[in-house]
Amino acid sequence: MAFLLKKVCAPAAGTSTSSKSRGDAAEEVALRFLQQQGLKLVQRNYRTPGRGGGEIDLILRDTDGTLVFVEVRQRASEAHGGAAASVSAAKQGRIVFAARHFLLRCGAAPPPCRFDVVAVERGNVQWLRAAFDAG
Repeated sequence: MAFLLKKVCAPAAGTSTSSKSRGDAAEEVALRFLQQQGLKLVQRNYRTPGRGGGEIDLILRDTDGTLVFVEVRQRASEAHGGAAASVSAAKQGRIVFAARHFLLRCGAAPPPCRFDVVAVERGNVQWLRAAFDAG
């Protein structure tokens, strides 16, 4: 599992925002970061229909053609293992479920895929390539 860590600009101290807006901001930081690495956006915030499904924050295509399903996690501190550690087995299962649903649209031969996590903590971006698998 390879990763890349990069320092990015953090919001001003004392800025009060909702967890939704903080999450949206973290997704934007992650997207810009991954695009700088050469990945191309396919879709944002893909959700399966109905209740109890899954959601994928970002779906991108890597330079080798691999379809990359990205979970973006944002935390203010590394307490309790930090952002990357917060992607539980249950969350992984929901992401895999949503990815399989998305791939149904690709026809008989889906492209190679992987599941990455981008953690945004205290102004740092950590990219965990192939953080988990569909197994």
